[in-house]
Amino acid sequence: MPRGQPGSAAISGWTVTWTWANGQTISQSWNATVSTSGATVTARNVSYNGALGAGASTEFGFLGSVGGTNTIPTLRCAAA
Repeated sequence: MPRGQPGSAAISGWTVTWTWANGQTISQSWNATVSTSGATVTARNVSYNGALGAGASTEFGFLGSVGGTNTIPTLRCAAA
């Protein structure tokens, strides 16, 4: 799933957000705590992958479903 771009400074946590366009849902996730509010999804680091050194990266994934077109959302990544 989404892979972050390594930065030039260490961070102590991260958040990735996006908005579904076509009613997609998430049923399970790993390597992130995922929450939804309407069509907006927020994925936050878990205890073991939040602190990242400069140039490091991490990954998370999820299982989801959609009943129609699966439009790819724009991800917004932020250090916490």
